[in-house]
Amino acid sequence: MEVTQVSVEVETRAPTGETSAYVLGSDPAVLVDPAAESADLDGFTAERDVAHVAVTHHHPDHVGAVARYADRCDATVWARVGRADAFEAATGVEPDRTFAEGTHIPTGSGQVRVVDTPGHAPEHVAFAASGVGGSADSVLVSGDLAVAEGSVVVGAPEGDVRAYLTSLRRVHTMGPDRLLPAHGPIVEGPAVRATATRLIAHRLEREKRIRDAVGAGAETVVEVCDAAYDKDLTGVRDLAEATVRAHLEKLAVEGRARWSGERARPSE
Repeated sequence: MEVTQVSVEVETRAPTGETSAYVLGSDPAVLVDPAAESADLDGFTAERDVAHVAVTHHHPDHVGAVARYADRCDATVWARVGRADAFEAATGVEPDRTFAEGTHIPTGSGQVRVVDTPGHAPEHVAFAASGVGGSADSVLVSGDLAVAEGSVVVGAPEGDVRAYLTSLRRVHTMGPDRLLPAHGPIVEGPAVRATATRLIAHRLEREKRIRDAVGAGAETVVEVCDAAYDKDLTGVRDLAEATVRAHLEKLAVEGRARWSGERARPSE
């Protein structure tokens, strides 16, 4: 299966300033995450018979040009089952079809399979394909599930840390040959599982700091954030506080802290 990465400039909180769209297969092909219009993406969608448009999730830096390319290519538009209304609100397009875990979207050179990977967003999915470049290699178009460097924001109210960790563990078990993220470079070979392991460890270390902060008497999100982060949060303070909220929700569900939505307390 042919796989093409097309990076487009878009307003995003990601440090790259770009989102990668991917064209999977050919004649017909699937276009994933058309975040914005670009000359390069216009060119690739003109060269390939794009019959399907789908997104990994509904954040603005992933869906900005869904309407443009769905219309231009006269493509079938897909959305996560149960999330069609949210998809339409985000894209301005009513989906033609819905997918769920295990749904196969046909291309002219093989099937693209939907893989549930919630956590960063509740509707987040990835798209798996094999037989890439005439080999047996497998790829996973992973959206905002993972990045080669740094970390991914998992923040309340949409972020779910428990689901996110499960998704990373699932990718580690799957072990695709290549991970194709929306932001930053492609991850290949042994680095795929290493990246999943690193991100899990990072998330659990952050959780430990948050739990320790609560144990030391921090109660509000601001107090916990101040205690749990040892770096300058200028420009990302809102993301850090949303992350703290998501972790406090996880700790409360697991009975390892109490969280009222306003104040945290150590578990009894």
